[in-house]
Amino acid sequence: MKSSIIAKLEALQERRKKVEALLSDPNIISDQVRFRVLSKEYAQFLDVTSCFGRWKKVKENINIAERLLNDPEMHDIAHEELQEAILNKKKLEQQLQILLLPKDPDDERGCFIEIRAGTGGDEAALFVGELFRMYSRFAENRKWNIDIVSISDADHGGYKEIIAKISNKGAYGILKFESGGHRVQRIPETESQGRIHTSVCTVVVMPEVPEKELPKINDVDLRIDTFRSSGAGGQHVNTTESAIRITHIPTGLVVECQDERSQHKNKAKALAVLGARLRAIEVNRRQQDKSSTRRKLLGCGDRYDRIRTYNFSQRRVTDHRIYLTLYRLEEIIGGKLDILIQPIMQEYQADQLIALSEQ
Repeated sequence: MKSSIIAKLEALQERRKKVEALLSDPNIISDQVRFRVLSKEYAQFLDVTSCFGRWKKVKENINIAERLLNDPEMHDIAHEELQEAILNKKKLEQQLQILLLPKDPDDERGCFIEIRAGTGGDEAALFVGELFRMYSRFAENRKWNIDIVSISDADHGGYKEIIAKISNKGAYGILKFESGGHRVQRIPETESQGRIHTSVCTVVVMPEVPEKELPKINDVDLRIDTFRSSGAGGQHVNTTESAIRITHIPTGLVVECQDERSQHKNKAKALAVLGARLRAIEVNRRQQDKSSTRRKLLGCGDRYDRIRTYNFSQRRVTDHRIYLTLYRLEEIIGGKLDILIQPIMQEYQADQLIALSEQ
């Protein structure tokens, strides 16, 4: 491990000791604001400093074992302990490298998932529903709650668009790699000659951001329309104009919400989605000059940014960003997305480590 990295880790360890002392100070404990700030700081580098402490201990064991190699009576035992310690040292250094990677503050947040039908007509609309069920099952497996914000039915089954929200901590950090174009290849039920059709759906995953961090939206920039909800809901659907459509005039972004019975609640949900979209646009703009790795693995949500293909006739799923093909279509559509997400996350970390070493 580089001496410069060791020096930084030593400084972090010293800072941890200082913060620990401050957190036990009665004056700090009585100052709730200061106490929260220090507690957050302590939590941020607890894992890396603990790992560094174990690394130093193993390095010390290596030095002791190397000295014992010169003792004929202890040589065999020392050699065995030395090999084990060297292996542990390598593992700890790998952990430290990952722990030292820059953290995305949005990773710990919930998220919005937008799924839209693209090219492919009815087949694309049907696949929107299947993708939503896939994410719903994935969320269910993780004990996450997924709430529909907006849903737009297609004319012949399926959906033109679904917007859902997962408020559970860490959802964005796991699902952010799903943004992009999802291509489906299969034979539609209405296809009499057995030809395979190709359709595309677009998935956009955005972090759920606290209201105070959302970009300021001026009321004069908004056009707000009300309309009657469609779909299930009994008499309420046909008699109450509770659904909301918000148009952001400067960008042309349009958000609809009709999930709630209350017009005010629908408006609040729609504004939250609009704020998240505007923030995502700004974040993507700032990231254009950053490494191509992030743009490659974190899809921008563009319909032409094809990230994955689901081929039903061959029962395979291919992720084009990391050239991974799995013949486990039923499992993946059934919600076992980890088998795709984990390799992408590992690839992302590897590319970050390369960038870190180049710096």
